[in-house]
Amino acid sequence: MILVAGIGNIFLGDDAFGSEVARRLATHVHHPNVRVVDFGIRGLDLTYALLDGYEATIIIDTVAQGGQPGTLYVIEPQLDDFDQAAAAIEAHSMDPVRVLAVARSMGAELKLVRLVGCEPETFGPENEGQMGLSPRVAAAVDQVIGLVEDLITQCVLEVGSGLL
Repeated sequence: MILVAGIGNIFLGDDAFGSEVARRLATHVHHPNVRVVDFGIRGLDLTYALLDGYEATIIIDTVAQGGQPGTLYVIEPQLDDFDQAAAAIEAHSMDPVRVLAVARSMGAELKLVRLVGCEPETFGPENEGQMGLSPRVAAAVDQVIGLVEDLITQCVLEVGSGLL
């Protein structure tokens, strides 16, 4: 099984990117062994989902890397770094590295993890209460759906054709 996890806060502008992508992907991805979930800011829910033994996990989130708003990134997190991340989850926020660290500390086997990120334009506490994506980030949503579908195919090839 492959888990595609959208994360983000719909009340913080572009931070809703992962949630919006997950909602749209849920109508595009029709593979029986791919689970698409909008986890929002529910880090504990994602942590427990990671304990279910997925062969691959694709996390979709807003990622500030200093690029132009709407720029997409595919990041392969270093699994060894998860052990050194502070293994604590805040109830009303979501840090994917912390979630992965906590899941690993609880016994999750994190076999193949990819983080698909989008450079935000509106991001952070100063955007509290702002619903909706900025135009450049909204334009990236359609583009990232194809990218995630390609990543699902790559995961199948890396894990084995019996996955789908």
